[in-house]
Order: sequence, then C-alpha cells, then structure tokens
Amino acid sequence: MHKIKILSGYIPGAIGRVTELHGTYYSRYWDFGLFFEAKVAVELSEFLCRFDKTRDGFWVAEDDGKIAGSVSIDGIEGKTKGARLRWFIVDPEFHGRGIGRMLMKEAVLFCKTANYSIIYLTTFAGLDPARHMYEAFGFVLCGEWEDAHWGRPVMAQKFELDLTAS
Repeated sequence: MHKIKILSGYIPGAIGRVTELHGTYYSRYWDFGLFFEAKVAVELSEFLCRFDKTRDGFWVAEDDGKIAGSVSIDGIEGKTKGARLRWFIVDPEFHGRGIGRMLMKEAVLFCKTANYSIIYLTTFAGLDPARHMYEAFGFVLCGEWEDAHWGRPVMAQKFELDLTAS
C-alpha cells in the first residue's frame, strides 16, 4: 500500500481522470450516461480555466502517481451564496482508506481560511456513504426536490455547512 498524497491545484490529467471517475462510478451504480459524463467534463474544465487560488480550491488524492479522488471548492459566489463543494469522489478501489475524509478536511479548512460563512453542495438521495461523510463534517440537509439535471430523474438534495457556528 502506498502513501496517499493530497495535491492542491491543477495537475496534468486531472480533468480527464476526475471525469472518468465520475463517469464510470455513476454509470455503474446509477445508470447515468453520456449526458452526465459530458456535463462533468465541461463544468470541471470551465471551473479550472477560471480558477482563482484566492477563492477556489481543487485537490486530488494521489497514490503512486494515480489520481484516487478529488474535491473542489468553487468560490465564485462565495461571499454571497456561499462556497460550493463540487466533484467530490473517491475511486471505489480506494474506499475505506480515509481519502474522502482527507479531501473534505482540505476543502473545509480552505473555506475557513478564506472566511466563507457557508459551504453548500448539491447531490441526490441514495449516496449514503457520501451523505454520512457530509453529516460527519457538520453539513445539514436543507432542501430536496425532483430533478433531472444529472441526466435522469433523481431526488436532488442540498446540504449546507454554516462555518459561523463553529
């Protein structure tokens, strides 16, 4: 077993690998297809092209040169709507090694340091291990609605973490 490294900022291959992780996981377990994978690729690419290290964060977990997971903080509306946590994923091959926790710690610490008052994320019902992680970090479910913007209908959810309370 190699030592996991958390790297900050863009590294070559990150867009493709993070997109691949999302595409393969959500196809296998949720029957999401081309629409979803293309949406991840486009939105992640747009985010990294406008990335500003003073307001945005992008971290990957690396194991022996292979990207095993990622998380991002999109702070473009951080001072008004809150910082948005996005593209949080860990390769199933690496589950149970604490990688998700390491990535979440980086993201939350970044938001505290940047003086964001709220971190929010959108997801959907049924991703129980991720929900457990969010709740362990203090995120609270604050809304649910039917939505098809992932490419097929799901029960979308919004979670928030109030950083002014901690």
